[in-house]
Amino acid sequence: MRPWPWLHEPPAPRRLQWWAQASLALGCIGLDPGWLLSWFTLALVLAGALKLLEARSRPSRRLVALVQLIACGLLAAQQPGLLPSLQQLVTTVLALAGLLSLEADLELPWGQLLGRSLRVLAASLPFALVLFLLVPRLGPFGQADGRQGPRASTGLSGSLDPGSIAELASDDAAAARVAFTDDRPPSVGERYWRVLVHPNFDGRRWNHEEQSFGELPAGPRAARAGQLWLVEPSRFQAVPWDGRSFPLSGQLRSDARGELLENRPAGQTRAYQLGPGRGEPAWPSQPPSLDDLLLPAAGHPRLRALARGWAALPEPRQRLEAARAWFLAGGFRYDTRPGQLPERDGLDAFLFETRTGFCGHYASAFSALMRAAGVPARVVTGYLGGEWVVPLGGTPFLEVRQSDAHAWSEVWLPGAGWQRVDPSSWAVGSPGSEATAAEARARQNLAQWLQRQWWGMDVAWRRWWLGFDQAGQEALLQRLFADQRGWLGAVVLVALAAALALGLALLRRSAGATAGQDWLGHDLETVLRVLRRHGITPLPGESLSDLCTRAAVQRPGLAEPLRNLAAQHSLLRFAALPAGGRGAGRARQLWKLALRQLKRSSRGAIRQPGRSTP
Repeated sequence: MRPWPWLHEPPAPRRLQWWAQASLALGCIGLDPGWLLSWFTLALVLAGALKLLEARSRPSRRLVALVQLIACGLLAAQQPGLLPSLQQLVTTVLALAGLLSLEADLELPWGQLLGRSLRVLAASLPFALVLFLLVPRLGPFGQADGRQGPRASTGLSGSLDPGSIAELASDDAAAARVAFTDDRPPSVGERYWRVLVHPNFDGRRWNHEEQSFGELPAGPRAARAGQLWLVEPSRFQAVPWDGRSFPLSGQLRSDARGELLENRPAGQTRAYQLGPGRGEPAWPSQPPSLDDLLLPAAGHPRLRALARGWAALPEPRQRLEAARAWFLAGGFRYDTRPGQLPERDGLDAFLFETRTGFCGHYASAFSALMRAAGVPARVVTGYLGGEWVVPLGGTPFLEVRQSDAHAWSEVWLPGAGWQRVDPSSWAVGSPGSEATAAEARARQNLAQWLQRQWWGMDVAWRRWWLGFDQAGQEALLQRLFADQRGWLGAVVLVALAAALALGLALLRRSAGATAGQDWLGHDLETVLRVLRRHGITPLPGESLSDLCTRAAVQRPGLAEPLRNLAAQHSLLRFAALPAGGRGAGRARQLWKLALRQLKRSSRGAIRQPGRSTP
């Protein structure tokens, strides 16, 4: 029994096209419904399915294959990740296999169809390489939210209300991955990845404003890539960053409060690059507003009384140090199960009674204390830490999970601007200790290990894909042409023509256009000459099988040899019979016999034209 017997079974062309259609539908799952191009892609996939449902003729089925290939290209423009790219490759191979099976007019085994499809793809690589290098290409076009209640999970939310949470469960879902050009992550104490700023305090909750805080003037761009971020889908336009780097792409911008906003849809995996720049970002030096000092008119009397004592200190930095000393001496503990705080004066209960909570409690209470002491303050949420992963293959990366979600404070200090303060680090048992990291590594199972290996390959793929962006292409063109950019158009045309010629040559060679098979092309020219004598010429895109069928209707006297020629041509051209084998020799003998019959019948029909019907 032959191994993999299904590879030797001929699939029907229509079934192949339906499988390609199913693969396209699967690829549409990751599209963002908030993006217009996603709806156009979905409409194209649906149109292809409806056309395939009613298609009966060969031209209609060719149109279906074209629609499938175009839809696959649109998916590739929107989903450049490694897994979507592999799925798009499968879709392309299936669409090409269906088209080749249709054009062959013969049921070819799976193995031969897949091999021919891959050879067609390989022949197109020179053309695609020229387009990739010299023609501007499109980048990717462009939910687990930590909800609060008596029991909440780690993650980001637009509203920070720690007093309402009795127990905080850990959510280990992936949040982001970040790779560094030098494969060296920042130190543990510097792994603060800011996302949202919460400036509005109502006495219990710190709220994030959905609208932009005001866009800063366009700052300098990074000269080179330093970080590659892959961020999982969320409902926020803001994305994680270190607050110090500069974007490489115009799709990114920072606002006046230090949020990094991306113009692409938030409902899909987002990839972007950051790098070092000259000077410092502008947002830390933006002066505070009155909102950064606002407190409710009433409530929290003990908090206000404590802050009044610090307000008497002349310098804001002294007030900050006084608060730090008070927290360190207060016996505060870090705990993810602190119990709920009372609805009224909850921060008073935390500061003077329970003294137990997680990062949200400390950031909320400290920021309120600073405002009461006359120091502008706000709460920032993002991620702290991340685990450095070195996969067996691919690129090392820092893995950030929802369980790494964190809240801290920012205070305004004259002459220094907005400064990060993490009051939860003043509590006993604060997160990020070595014991906690060791415990996380001990919990790693085989599935997580395999997932990280895959993510390493995905990061390497994204780094390569995004690394050759518009800036990279501009640098290449500058090296190639310098100031002679006027020649670019001509060079592109010549390169495309050469790539097309090379691809066709590779395709002919892979299809078996060797010296031993040149006789078939010569005989085909003979067949066409015979038919031209009877006023029959091939139509554009018409296969030999269709031509013979049409000619047999117009010249019934030639019908039998024409049918035999069409059958043997399919065997010789598309069945990939072993060269020198018995099957190939028999097919060649029958082809030659049918060709001789065609010549004799043609001469007889010309001598007796009355027997033919034009």
